[in-house]
Amino acid sequence: MSSLLPSRFHAVQEASAGPALVANVRVPRPPATSLRMVVIIPAKNEAENLPATLAALVNQTTLAGQPLNPAEYEILVLANNCQDQTATVARAFAACHPTVAIHVLEVELSRSEAHIGKARRLLMDEACRRLELVNNADSFIASTDADTLVSPTWLAATQAALARGADAVGGRILMRTPAYPATGSVRRYQLQDATYQLLRARLETVLDPTDSDPWPRHHQHFGASLALTPAAYRRVGGLPEVPYLEDEALYQALLRHDLQLRHCPQVRVYTSDRQVGRVAVGLSWQLRQWAQLEQSQQAPLVESPARLAVEWKARCALRALWQGKPARTVAETLPALATALGLPLKTLTKQLHGCGTFGQLWSWVRAYWAKHGRWEAQWPPVALQDAIAHLRRELVIHDLPKKHNASHEAPLDWPRARA
Repeated sequence: MSSLLPSRFHAVQEASAGPALVANVRVPRPPATSLRMVVIIPAKNEAENLPATLAALVNQTTLAGQPLNPAEYEILVLANNCQDQTATVARAFAACHPTVAIHVLEVELSRSEAHIGKARRLLMDEACRRLELVNNADSFIASTDADTLVSPTWLAATQAALARGADAVGGRILMRTPAYPATGSVRRYQLQDATYQLLRARLETVLDPTDSDPWPRHHQHFGASLALTPAAYRRVGGLPEVPYLEDEALYQALLRHDLQLRHCPQVRVYTSDRQVGRVAVGLSWQLRQWAQLEQSQQAPLVESPARLAVEWKARCALRALWQGKPARTVAETLPALATALGLPLKTLTKQLHGCGTFGQLWSWVRAYWAKHGRWEAQWPPVALQDAIAHLRRELVIHDLPKKHNASHEAPLDWPRARA
């Protein structure tokens, strides 16, 4: 998908009048000098859900359970293209809770721009601008959704994870209520998918461990709980303005710039299980897909763990080469690595010397695979239950003998990609 980044802010004055016709987001009130955290919430037709979301945010605590200093954070709500009373409800809530600054903005986006990527981008741009105005240390932008309840220590746990050296933090996203309680298969698919995702996250940390995102960790980095520093946001050029999966696009941009995202288990939110969502592809879309599979009596398909294991070993070895860790010279190591990756040696050598970051290099490798379709043909998707069993076997093989091995260098012993 393409990444269309705006060249300037589009803002609208905060007011109690109706939505503006120009796509601008700018809070007229200057930020408090003590501001360190800005929470952003895109909201489209969320009058019913938004009060509970805001209530969770105004009741934030420290990790020790004390009330979080309300002067250190503020909340930006963008009511975009609403057909209900979202903005009115948000302003009424703000009036009843004056201790925490809640800024409510309205905008009517054009048809081509009326999507979550645009709305979240406008909010993140403004949040970044406001944090840069006060320029306090340890500041960050925190994103959530209007149908989501953050945990009491959400901001404090995020701040702690960033303080340990991360540039961004993805929080664990759990369901507020069981998905489709009347349909057992959908609920089973959801639980199996969570098992699959966590098992693959564990295997990834075994085969390609990184100091910035160690185990225990999870697998989520989505808009319902995603935070990053202003410096990281500027480094990647802002949130990619895509109609859906904008959070995944931001994650990939962070990786390309070698910025560190921590999948922190202590950062948690609880989101709704509604089937009718606000985006074309997201959690509600996934729930609908599982419901359709249930009706057709088909098993969900996921990425092959065998392919993932090969990919993670290859990435670990290539990163070690990039960082100069192998004892062998590049001339001795690179040919074997190119063969194992299924890449032309000359092309890989050129990319190795031409890319500015390892993230750019690995992005090129994945793009090469996607273009030639070799790995997908060799390792097609597999049934979800089979993938879970495979991951468990892999963890027994790889994890237990190596759990105390501090070396991050993987041997060149993975299966070769077929030509």
